[in-house]
Formats: sequence, structure tokens, C-alpha cells
Amino acid sequence: MSKRNLSVFVGVVLVAVLASTGCVTKKVFRKHADETDARIEGVQTGVESNERRIGDLGKDTDTRLAGLRTDVQKAQEVGSTALTEAQTAQKLAKGKILWTVTLSDDRVKFGFDQARIPAEARAALDDLAGRVKGMEKAVYVEIEGHTDNIPINTERFPSNWDLSSARSIAILKYFIKEHGFEPARLSALGYGEYRPIETNDTPSGRLKNRRVDIMVLNPDN
Repeated sequence: MSKRNLSVFVGVVLVAVLASTGCVTKKVFRKHADETDARIEGVQTGVESNERRIGDLGKDTDTRLAGLRTDVQKAQEVGSTALTEAQTAQKLAKGKILWTVTLSDDRVKFGFDQARIPAEARAALDDLAGRVKGMEKAVYVEIEGHTDNIPINTERFPSNWDLSSARSIAILKYFIKEHGFEPARLSALGYGEYRPIETNDTPSGRLKNRRVDIMVLNPDN
């Protein structure tokens, strides 16, 4: 074979090899591309599935929270009703209410986070003590502390229950120390925010709900 013909033959072979290699490369590329697309589609499908699960979980959580809020509200209502019934039963056992003195923040202001009796409240307490001492028979005195619904959480008083109880106990101690009342004829209770007499949605309503009620009961009726 001549050198010229040999060169032509080699050229044809190289072209054929390159052409076949190109075909193989394209096939491999398409295969890899298809596999990549499939993996991307799988990832997207997984992400969408996770998003649906997260959405369903969020809806389920919202439903559960709503149910929990309802249960808490019902529990509070039941607790308030139970307190009312207990209070009524206690008063029936002790007797008829002769009169009530209310020390509310619109007239007698307790300091924030304070159970100390304000100076202006002492005159009202002294007047009530004088009336009780002037009676011909022994009576019961029940002291009830109340607050508004603004949460309190301080080092001194962790809750409104604690604050209302501390204020009523302070008045009980005042009657014993300053006026010689018999401890057995006194009781002090704290109701926190659960027995409002006005709405807690307004400043004036909350002012009236922050109070101490002092009831004098006749044990013979």
C-alpha cells in the first residue's frame, strides 16, 4: 500500500473512531442527565411531601392548641364556680351577712406588689372594728382579697393568688394586733383575679376589681 493510500486509510479510521466515541459520550451524557433529572424530581417530590406533612402537622397542632385553650377556660370556669359554691356554703354555715366594707383601689390604693395596708385604709378598718366591738354578740369577720387579671410574677408574689391572699392576711393580722379580735372568728381568703365585679377590659374596671372585701356575719342567722 502506498504512503498516500495508507494516510487516507488512517484518516478514515480516526474519523470512525472519533465518531463512535462521540456517540458513546452523548449516550453516557444523556444517561447521566436523565438520572440527574430523576434524582432532582425525587428530591422535589420528597420536599413537597415534607411540606405537606409539615402543613398537616401545623394544622393538627393548631387544633390541639385550640382544644387545650378551651379545656383551660373550662377548668377556670369550673374552678371559679367551685369557689363561689364554697364561699356560699361557708357563709351559710357562719350566718347572715350583716354588712360589707370594700377597700378598692379607686378609694384605697395598695402599692404595686405590696400587701402593706395603706394609711387611708386604716381609718376604714378602725371604723369597722369599732362597730364590731359595739355589737352585743360575737360575729364572724371574713376577709377576701381580689385582683384584676393582669398577671404578676415577682420575687415577692409569684401570682395574683399569692398577692390577694397576702393582702387579706395583712388585714386579718391588723384586726388581731390593733383591735384584739379573736383569731377563731376571723378568716382570710385570696381569690386572685377569679371573682371580678367589673370588666377587666377597662382601667376603671380593673381599678374596682383590685380590692379587699370585709364581711361581718351573724352566726345566729
